Amino acid sequence: MRILSAIVLVLIAGIHLFLIFDGVGGLLGVMFVLNAIAGFVLAVGMLALHGTWLRLATVLSLLFVLASLAALLLALTVGLFGITEVWTFTLVPETVIIEAIGIVVLGITSGVTFRRARVA
Repeated sequence: MRILSAIVLVLIAGIHLFLIFDGVGGLLGVMFVLNAIAGFVLAVGMLALHGTWLRLATVLSLLFVLASLAALLLALTVGLFGITEVWTFTLVPETVIIEAIGIVVLGITSGVTFRRARVA
C-alpha cells in the first residue's frame, strides 16, 4: 500500500507540474508549484519513513490529497481565491479521478499503518 500511495502522490504532483509547464501562471501557478513539491516530498516520505514518522506521513498525505481535491472542486463550483475552473480545462477530469482514488488508497494506507502500530 505504501508503494501504491507513493505512486498516487507522484501522479498528483506530476499533473500539477505538467500544468505549470503547460502555461498555468499567476497565483494558480504558484499553488501548483507548491502542490507538486508537496506531492513529491510526501511520496518520498511514504517510501523512506518508518514507525511514527510513517504514520505522520500517511495522515499528512491523506490530508494533502483531500485538500487538493477540495480546492479543485471549489474552483469548479463557487471559485477559489478568485479562480474559477471548468471541467474542460486540461486534465481536470483525470485529476478528479486520480485524487478520488488517492483518498481511498491513502485512507487504507493510514488505517493499515495505525493498525500495525496498535498490534506491535
